[in-house]
Amino acid sequence: MQALEILKQYWGYPHFRSSQQEIIEAVLEKKDVVAIMPTGGGKSICFQVPALMLDGICLVVTPLIALMQDQVKQLKARGIAAVSVHAGMHPREIDITLDNCVYGNQKFLYLSPERLQNDLFKERVKRMKVCLVAIDEAHCISQWGYDFRPPYLKIAELREVKPDVPFIALTATATRLVKEDIISKLELTKPEVFQKSFARENLSFVVRKTETKEKKLLEVLRKVPGSAIVYVRSRKSTATLATFLGKQGILATFYHAGLTHQERIARQEEWVTNQCRVMVATNAFGMGIDKPDVRVVLHLDIPENLESYYQEAGRAGRDGRRSYAAIIFMKVDVLALEKKVLQAQPELEYLKKIYQAIANYFQIAEGSSQGETFNFVLDDFCKRFNFRSIEVYPALKKLEEFGLWNSMKVFTDPR
Repeated sequence: MQALEILKQYWGYPHFRSSQQEIIEAVLEKKDVVAIMPTGGGKSICFQVPALMLDGICLVVTPLIALMQDQVKQLKARGIAAVSVHAGMHPREIDITLDNCVYGNQKFLYLSPERLQNDLFKERVKRMKVCLVAIDEAHCISQWGYDFRPPYLKIAELREVKPDVPFIALTATATRLVKEDIISKLELTKPEVFQKSFARENLSFVVRKTETKEKKLLEVLRKVPGSAIVYVRSRKSTATLATFLGKQGILATFYHAGLTHQERIARQEEWVTNQCRVMVATNAFGMGIDKPDVRVVLHLDIPENLESYYQEAGRAGRDGRRSYAAIIFMKVDVLALEKKVLQAQPELEYLKKIYQAIANYFQIAEGSSQGETFNFVLDDFCKRFNFRSIEVYPALKKLEEFGLWNSMKVFTDPR
């Protein structure tokens, strides 16, 4: 079957969106591909359609259990054989699933980057007929790989056992440096890079300064009917705000990374199926959620960077209808964010001071101790030299960026 025939049969679309067909053709030519497309731009189709045309199974590396379960559910609903392997499964269940990927007719296997490092998977993948490796939400390689999830930096090890299998990296947002990082860490060979315009005619961006966030929030929700996401920074705020909205007659639930897996799944399902109108959440929510009718995404705390904001705001209006992304802020929010940005970019003199203090802390003479490792306790270090941990932490991260410090085990962010 041709690509367009597969699109019509399984997805019911009469034609491809801009750049989708070109990406699919590059994959079919066995080229490595980087696809940067706006949220709701149809990234999944770019690897799912060609995988159905190729002989073998497609490995899909994705960051969240909820994301892989949602994708598998959608593929199965279309009559496409797909499975996932994740930490919530019994070892025997994982064993059987991987066997089915070797000997059965599975077409897609979704798994986390951590699973790629598992010995059981490493042995099974050698016997799998892999036709394509898709890395979804590929910006996580740069965003999470260095600090929180090092296995992201080892995805390229798949090349050792499957050297002829093409890679496709997909993301909704990537700066030039993140794009270069993706290409480098995945060891992509002369990749075809497709970067679609981020402009979306149906999505309006709004910024509103206010003295009372809750009042302005209610005003927006009452003016714009339909499903909504409200982003806040703290876990406590998600519960508080959801309760507040409930008292105002607006059905709301909340979501954050501190909930159990079952709670997160239940609340996500409640919102996706429109049993409640508003999802109040931290940035732990939303990646890969396929809900086309979100009419408004509101931020009550200013996002830390434009990339994160664009990705979160882009979850509105995936159905092409008029939708809104709004930031509601107070003057104090701007001052707090400016302070945080300054703390994340320490002055050169402060970096020198911290670097010298580290040498004194470990009693390291200039030019000595190369290749040695030391136990570093942040609280003890700060207490000994009268530093504030909230200032030391970003300084250590900056030293690590320049290769002057290497933390083998990431310490806890005091913030």
